[in-house]
Amino acid sequence: MTKNSLCIPGVSRRRVLQGLAGGAAALSLGLPRLASAAGSIVVSNWGGDWNDRTVKFVEKPLLEDKGYSIVRDLGMEPERKAKLIAEKRIRRSSVDVIHLNSSDAFELRQQDAVIDLDVAKIPNYADVVPELKADYFVPWLYSGVVIIYNRDKVKEPPKSYAELWDPKWAGRIGFTNQLYFNYMMMAGLIKTGKMTEVSAGQDALVELAETIQPKLYAAHQQLAAGLANGEVDIAVNYKARGLQWANDGLPLAIQYPEEGAIAVTFGACIPQNAPNAEGAYAYADAMLDPKAMAGLAEASFYAPANSKATLSPELREKIDFSDSEKATLRFLDYAYVADHTAEWLEWWNKNVARS
Repeated sequence: MTKNSLCIPGVSRRRVLQGLAGGAAALSLGLPRLASAAGSIVVSNWGGDWNDRTVKFVEKPLLEDKGYSIVRDLGMEPERKAKLIAEKRIRRSSVDVIHLNSSDAFELRQQDAVIDLDVAKIPNYADVVPELKADYFVPWLYSGVVIIYNRDKVKEPPKSYAELWDPKWAGRIGFTNQLYFNYMMMAGLIKTGKMTEVSAGQDALVELAETIQPKLYAAHQQLAAGLANGEVDIAVNYKARGLQWANDGLPLAIQYPEEGAIAVTFGACIPQNAPNAEGAYAYADAMLDPKAMAGLAEASFYAPANSKATLSPELREKIDFSDSEKATLRFLDYAYVADHTAEWLEWWNKNVARS
């Protein structure tokens, strides 16, 4: 694998401007608070089952049970990013740790909104898979975008991203707007074989929207419900999510795409001027705790970034990728992503999400 990996949502200029106003207003109201009290760590994270697992395996046993108070500032990534960028204007962050994917972390480092890490303060960082490391980012979990299908209803699943354009799948495919960026990369990859030619695939994606008419869901949980109730038979989503839903009882199987799966890495950064930097470093080290990561991997089916996480051979085979699959995982050029995410989000909203 290489260092580069994929981002999910970008942030539009309008959302940044909204964040400038909203972030300042939140601070003036003291939400979630202006500064960290001693032993208190404010964490910006996604909500839902992602946050539930964060609490269960990291925040409660390794931080709250040891005397820290965790204040959770939950929301979708574009809004959380915009808020952090807005707070540069007042030189004071309202959070101590922000959960991100690796490309959005790169973008925020370019914006000087997060710091380069002092890894000496994160002992567990030494055991992170080298290919996932970055000076400003604590890698945590990774996966890839695959084809998830109902094995009871789809006997011959699409073997590639390109086969999703086959008319026989009309009305049977589910997307989530959370992963809009992945679908745009998918279309560009099909057309050019490259991960830096998104514009080349836009016409094909419009064609897919018009002829196959994939059902669009707001988030992962809604897509899972669509698979469960038969609204859709195929989903294009993270391997980890497909394994989670199968573990919950849905009759699902995974097809690794012939083009190579689009990869994603999740983790966290420490904002510039985090009120409780010491607590933030304690949080970062807790994220990489080998026991916590093993528990997270078993519960979430994401592959752990810490090489010392103790997984059974069966679990590792299930959640990770084979050597041949790893050789074809598709990673992005971070700078390319950072330069274009705002326009990609605007394009998606106008041309695909509108339907």
